Amino acid sequence: MENRSVPPGPYRATKLWNEITTSFRAGMPLRKHRQHFKKYGNCFTAGEAVDWLYDLLRNNSNFGPEVTRQQTIQLLRKFLKNHVIEDIKGRWGSENLYDNSQLFRFPANSPLKTLPRRHPELRKNSIENFSKDKDSIFKLRNLSRRTPKKHGLLFSQENKENLNCEIYEDQENSVGNREISQKDVEEVWRYIILTYLQTILGVSSLEEVINPKQVIPQYIMYNMTNTSKHGVVILQDKSDDLPHWVLSAMKCLANWPRCNDMNNPTYIGFERDVFRTIADYFLDLPEPLLTFEYYELFVNILGLLQPHLERVAINALQLCCLLLPPPNRRKLQLLMRMISRISQNVDMPQLHDAMGTRSLMIHTFSRCVLCCAEEVDLDELLAARLVSFLMDHHQEILQVPSYLQAAVEKHLDYFKKGHIKNPGDGLIVPLPTYSYCKQISAQEFEEQKVSTSQDAIAELLENIIKNKSLSLKEKRKKLKQFQKEYPLIYQKRFPTTESEAALFGDKPTIKQPMLILRKPK
Repeated sequence: MENRSVPPGPYRATKLWNEITTSFRAGMPLRKHRQHFKKYGNCFTAGEAVDWLYDLLRNNSNFGPEVTRQQTIQLLRKFLKNHVIEDIKGRWGSENLYDNSQLFRFPANSPLKTLPRRHPELRKNSIENFSKDKDSIFKLRNLSRRTPKKHGLLFSQENKENLNCEIYEDQENSVGNREISQKDVEEVWRYIILTYLQTILGVSSLEEVINPKQVIPQYIMYNMTNTSKHGVVILQDKSDDLPHWVLSAMKCLANWPRCNDMNNPTYIGFERDVFRTIADYFLDLPEPLLTFEYYELFVNILGLLQPHLERVAINALQLCCLLLPPPNRRKLQLLMRMISRISQNVDMPQLHDAMGTRSLMIHTFSRCVLCCAEEVDLDELLAARLVSFLMDHHQEILQVPSYLQAAVEKHLDYFKKGHIKNPGDGLIVPLPTYSYCKQISAQEFEEQKVSTSQDAIAELLENIIKNKSLSLKEKRKKLKQFQKEYPLIYQKRFPTTESEAALFGDKPTIKQPMLILRKPK
């Protein structure tokens, strides 16, 4: 089955639904089945459908190997509800499907969903508003001749009305330094992060993925500057923070079995009760941590989650997570740290009778991380894919990118210098160019991975050969072990016994064949 990746764009979840249903309808094997002494043609059992679709989803780059069999059954139930399939008697509309020998078939009508269309007038207004915003981003208004001393980007709930941004510049080399308003700084932040995100995703426009009005510069600036030494957001308003009992419970499981702040005695099943307490809190939140309005944005990034595009996905998610309200970003950081530690903790008792710890973490918290305001049939699979990736790369994704603030400061500097000669004009400063790594295909990635690994192993062999601190006996022992583990690389380095013997300055281990003389008759 061809593994096609749905490109970024609007309504990506609907496009993925159409791709999966089309692949399932085209590839699912159909044959004759007997049930209740009666034969039925061109049908399949529920168990056969689970097997085939489970394999398809795990090998599809849009979903990945984290897909569980239970999630596959849930998707087949969605198929039955949406009339992608029907039972052998033509019934559909319910989710009455189990992993058994019940017979199903494909209906005659097409299962594809139609893509929603935005009203042309709304689309026109959106484009016009975005153009107006973009044109006003770098226009200075009522500039004065006061010279600021430094550039600070601190932001808090208590003094946000006094927040100002100043740029230091040598007064001896400047001609007419001018004040930059806080609104100008905020617009620069919005413009820079959107430009970076568009470049990373490789799309011609972000219009259908995110509305520029959804980007709140104050959130970005706060998330960039108000952090602990570990990079976790520190909230000024403690009422927005996690309750103390939730923080204590999360710290207990994250540090298990070292629960220093828990004075209550533990009992059999104690860790399961603590886990349920944490899960109940996050599942009861009014909206997912990534918010409803950013659903389309994060779903589009899911299409970059492939081995050769891993770095692209990390960079894109790093920027997108900066757009979150600070309380949401803090909750996401603490949640990812906890479930990552729990999944890697070999001392953690089993938290579920039939599910592994990592699968349990993904299954439990996926919908409280990513979810659509309106029901989407692929929500669970898409959320599980994203949470799995966040677990593995949360330290990089949720750290503060230093290059972003440097780019903003440089842009503001260009902004200021561009108005020295024409103080009364509104000038748009050109964006500095940023270069990114060239994307390669999956085949090229695999070839480079093998080549890089072999080079590293060959370098290890050279280190053993040139290591003067090893005795001849130790060196022979290590080389013999290396030859056993990597015979091809060893043979490439020592193609003949003479080349091997030259290393130790002795005779070849294999003697040359002697001339055999036959006795005359």
